[in-house]
Formats: sequence, C-alpha cells, structure tokens
Amino acid sequence: MRTLKSLQLSRGAHPLVVDYEKRGNIGLFTLNRPEARNAISHDVSTELEEHLDNFEADEEAWVGILAATGPVFSAGADLKSVSSGKRIETDKGGFAGLVRYPRSKPLIAAVDGPALAGGLEIVLSCDLVVASTAATFGIPEVKRSLIAGAGGLFRLPAAIARNVAMELALTGDPMSAERAFQLGLVNALCEPGSVVQVATELASRIVVNAPVAVRESRKVVLATHGRSDDDGWEITKEHFRVVVKTEDFKEGPLAFVEKRDPIWKGR
Repeated sequence: MRTLKSLQLSRGAHPLVVDYEKRGNIGLFTLNRPEARNAISHDVSTELEEHLDNFEADEEAWVGILAATGPVFSAGADLKSVSSGKRIETDKGGFAGLVRYPRSKPLIAAVDGPALAGGLEIVLSCDLVVASTAATFGIPEVKRSLIAGAGGLFRLPAAIARNVAMELALTGDPMSAERAFQLGLVNALCEPGSVVQVATELASRIVVNAPVAVRESRKVVLATHGRSDDDGWEITKEHFRVVVKTEDFKEGPLAFVEKRDPIWKGR
C-alpha cells in the first residue's frame, strides 16, 4: 500500500493534487487544484486512483468522502493536459481514476461549487451527494461539439427523471443545487463551506453499521436497478449469503440481546 509520503516522493518537487486523510473509519479525498478549477489532469487521475487503491485495501476505512478545494468542485477535463498528450484516464479507473473504478465501499460526493462536464460525471460516480447552495450541476459538452463521455449520459437518467436528464444533455445548461435536491440527485443540501461537515455526518450514520452488510447492500441496489423482481430476488439471495458467512452476522443479534453497541470487525 502506497502512503501519502511515497506519493509525494514519486511526484518529486510537485505537490499532491489530490489529498487523502483518515478520520476514524472515514476516508476523505480532496481534489486540490483550485487554481485550475480542479480540472482533471494526468496527475489528478493517477493520484486519485492510487488513493482509492489504498482506501479499498484498508480494512479500517469503511466510507469515503470526495471533496474539493473551492470555489469550483471540478470543471471537468484539463484541456492543457490533453493537448500535451498526457492521458487523463487510467487503465483501471478511467476518467479521474474514478468513474470506472471497481469500488466496493460507499463514496459520498461533497460539492461546494460548480460540478460541470467531467465534474458532474465524477459526482455521478459516487453513491451519495451532499451539496451546498453554491453548487451547480451540468454537462455542457454539446456547447463545444462534444458529448459527455465519462458516464454522464447514462448515469444521469438513472439518477433523475429521464426528461430532465435529456434537457441537461441537449441544452448543456446547468441546474442549481436546489433543483438537484428536489429531483433526488442530492441527498443533503447545506450552506456553503459546510459540505464536508454534513458529508461527515452522513458518513457517520453509515459507519455505525456492519461494513460488510453495507457493502453488500450497496451492491444489490446497484445490480438490481432496472432489473425484474425475479432478478432482484436472486441477486439479493446471492449477496445475503455473503453476509451470513461473516463474524459480524453473529455480532449484530448478540449485541441486540445484550443491549450494547455492536463491535464490528468488518469480516
């Protein structure tokens, strides 16, 4: 597992453009290129994927939060990096090292500014979204004769009503955080400057639960979306069998009987 120090050494004199820290069982990722509107460069994608590798391998990290140093969450692809010939996608994670990353743990987007183009596609790659009233969301690629190629065109209509997703895709116009909240894209709406705090509160509501049960529940929700009830039953059974085999499956009922908080081991 690579550490922050080893990542910094591998970058030489260049500072990290993605920070990562542990807060108990919560991992906090922070895009840190405010001068470039947190545009996704080769280094951003590489570093975020390396942090995700460490996060996934850490048995004590149960939930992640993805934030950004403002005032913009992310403006999407770094065209300077693209024009220089550097790849802004990784082999495993794709754009930002995230949108196709094979995650098993919940990830919360903490959005405190515009999330546009690839920035919105990063948000759509997360499982839950906390946004401030300073946030806006949009896929403006058609305004530059492009299309949203990092998942936005199929993840957005899976997250909100199809016709609204079509409106965003065809006009390229952004929508406010308030509208995104009303449409169900955003789980919690808050004041500017408080997104990490509110996202941490949401993450804290998750980490009190059995981590394997949380991960398997997440998998079922994702795998059954748009599927038939028959498929849903089979998929649920498959993942329930995983939970039954864990030590925590015994700990949950035992803690209830003994009237105490459970002590989860994550296995």
